[in-house]
Amino acid sequence: MDLPINRTLATEVILLGFSQNVKINLLLFFFFLIIYIITLFGNGFMVCVIIVSSHLHTPMYFFLCNLAFVDFFYSSSTVPKLLVDLLSSNRITPLMICGIQVHVGLFLGGTECLLLVLMAYDRYVAICKPLYYLFLMRWSICYRLITLVWVSSFIMSLLPSLLMPVRVCNPNQLNHFVCEVLVVIKMSCESTEKNEIMIIFISFFSIVFPFVFILLSYVCILSSVSKAFSTCSSHVTVVSLFYGTALIMYCGPSSRYSPNFGKYISVFYAIIIPMLNPLIYSLKNKEVTKNFF
Repeated sequence: MDLPINRTLATEVILLGFSQNVKINLLLFFFFLIIYIITLFGNGFMVCVIIVSSHLHTPMYFFLCNLAFVDFFYSSSTVPKLLVDLLSSNRITPLMICGIQVHVGLFLGGTECLLLVLMAYDRYVAICKPLYYLFLMRWSICYRLITLVWVSSFIMSLLPSLLMPVRVCNPNQLNHFVCEVLVVIKMSCESTEKNEIMIIFISFFSIVFPFVFILLSYVCILSSVSKAFSTCSSHVTVVSLFYGTALIMYCGPSSRYSPNFGKYISVFYAIIIPMLNPLIYSLKNKEVTKNFF
């Protein structure tokens, strides 16, 4: 297919980041560095405690361990490059590296969506079907479910590029701090309307459908035993934060939002939430905190 007139294929992208002001970038560097350190420590601590403590070897903590593992690497796929760019005047990223970052973000983000579904299902069975819990959540089932989550998320992350590959053209400047799929496709040499429709379609199965399943799970929990809902408060908080931002970002026409708005939303779900998850789960969970204090 021929290129549009006056368009050339890009071999690299330039991430504009947040500001060109050196002082602002220095402040942002320390701000995101502190967040990243807390994220690594919090999620690393969560994984280690669950692995070491035998009394935490239950399906709920097995899924929580996977969630902490995802958040550890989700943040690591974004923040280190951001920190380097904040201290550099050369923010050039090879197109291949940018593509890898897009797919890793989609893969880990999709995995987190489905993990939250498994955690909601675990709470539903534990509270609404307690007599069947040991049977429905036996380890063989848990291993199959977690494998399904990782494999399906990997496949979903590859679908956009496999079904509708995008050729990136110059100008190659991205008003963002990370290579994010909704921003990268705007650099396409051709019309992006079909790509955006496909992303919305995939988002329905990876974001909307899981979110509806979680809502129905908690409706059943509330209608069954309202007092037990307090045991799910941590999960409800995390679901609200993660799915709230994901729905805003992926399940609406991108033309409704300014580039800066999308950039700040990305900061929240790719950097802030991975830091908050271990804090939310550990501070509200006595079984975890007693291993620390």
